Amino acid sequence: MTEKELLIKQEIYLESGVHIGTKIRTQDMRPYIFKKRDDGLYILDLRKTDEMLREAAKKIAEYKPEDVLVVASRAYSGNPAMKFSKLVNVRLLAGRFVPGTMTNTTCKKFTEPSLIIVCDPKGEQQAIKEAKKTNVPVIALCDSDNETKGVDLIIPVNNKGKKSLALVFYVLTRELMMSQGAIKSYDEFKQDLHYFEKMDSE
Repeated sequence: MTEKELLIKQEIYLESGVHIGTKIRTQDMRPYIFKKRDDGLYILDLRKTDEMLREAAKKIAEYKPEDVLVVASRAYSGNPAMKFSKLVNVRLLAGRFVPGTMTNTTCKKFTEPSLIIVCDPKGEQQAIKEAKKTNVPVIALCDSDNETKGVDLIIPVNNKGKKSLALVFYVLTRELMMSQGAIKSYDEFKQDLHYFEKMDSE
């Protein structure tokens, strides 16, 4: 794949650390690993990250925005996810996922999405379980140490880094706004990467 075919320039991917995995590699994530570094860190395959971001954007575009729910339990994912949610009008559940949110009608935040996006299968395992019970497809940001049981579409990515998570939501926002007709070209996309990185409290 040439650089022209990537959704964004290769150096921007590299600068964000989107490809830096952990020192643990699960069997599930084996196909998405490019190599193991001398310091023991696993490096994710950038081409596969790019390919799966493209696939994810296409998948999300098939649903009405109000039927899509992003589950982001950590601050580093919650911040860019909130910006994504505002710009493309999908729903966001930031912070702890309360058991029963998708299965118990008496739950205070009960919701019935048609598609969910989780930012870390480890921390958001309950959301994946409830999605499976209710036949809701799951898109997940998966690092080298993640198990992917119950995940329908894997985006192999460093899901712990502030810059990496910002980049994922930057790309998804831009691609979805193109699909929604909100922008006609990339030139019309006014939010830069820094906008997704910047914590609202800064």
